[in-house]
Amino acid sequence: MHRLRGVDPCLDGDQGLSAGARVSATRHEPRARARGRLAALLAPPLLWLVLAYLGSLAVLLLSAFWTTDPFTSDVVHTWTTDNFRDILTTPVYRTVALRTLGIAVAVTLLDALLALPMAFFMARVAAGRLRRALLVAVLTPLWAGYLVKAYAWRVMLGEHGIVNAVLAPLGLHGPGYGTAAVVLVLAYLWLPYMILPVHAALERLPAHQLEASADLGAGTLRTLRSVVAPAVRPALLAGSVFTFSLSLGDYLTVQIVGGRTQLLGNVIASQVTLDLPLAAALSAVPVALVVCYLAAVRRAGALDSL
Repeated sequence: MHRLRGVDPCLDGDQGLSAGARVSATRHEPRARARGRLAALLAPPLLWLVLAYLGSLAVLLLSAFWTTDPFTSDVVHTWTTDNFRDILTTPVYRTVALRTLGIAVAVTLLDALLALPMAFFMARVAAGRLRRALLVAVLTPLWAGYLVKAYAWRVMLGEHGIVNAVLAPLGLHGPGYGTAAVVLVLAYLWLPYMILPVHAALERLPAHQLEASADLGAGTLRTLRSVVAPAVRPALLAGSVFTFSLSLGDYLTVQIVGGRTQLLGNVIASQVTLDLPLAAALSAVPVALVVCYLAAVRRAGALDSL
């Protein structure tokens, strides 16, 4: 057999293996450096999340098992479950918790009913400048301050506000200040957070699916139920995460337009200076509700739409 001069055939396989290993190492080296840079970039925010957010929640849960000196109102680091027992056995706390949960659910449902037709018109009907103008109109309220919008609704819902002025010729009267006003204002405040994910889902919906549904003889309601609803369901659940959690923890709106209505946020705020461990135990209630809701939404696969 013909041999290459100056080359030992016994070393050909080892040299080829060594060359392949060197090529593989050369390829993996940039990936390792990229992963190292990514880890260094993500380390500070992740550290901040663990220490500032999760750490504060851990301290909150821990302080819920402490007690308060009845004479000085000082926190006593004595382990007890009395705070949670009081929440479960005191009727007023149960009533406030159920009212808060009901308002959060009502706001979420109202926003879903309003967001569906608005997002569908923006994504599938409006075109060009009108679509961009509607999108700007949805985003514009987010630029205004929370308190500005809430107090604007207080003026409109007042006895001599614009709501009563519009309804007076019809022999009707506005909701005034109370639970209905809280639901209305919270639904207005969080509506953009529901419209945006639904609008994005409808934009991704292929037009040929709607055309195929029409060609097969499906009516409007059947198309909405069989084609549009499955496409927007994850987006609706994703938007509901914002509307539900934000409504559950809100306490300023109810102070502005709620009248005598009390929610968990108000009770927690009033107890912070009087009984901090009890306030911490009450704070664990909305946290637990949000965690349970997130777990249910995650099982539905809606967090991918966030």
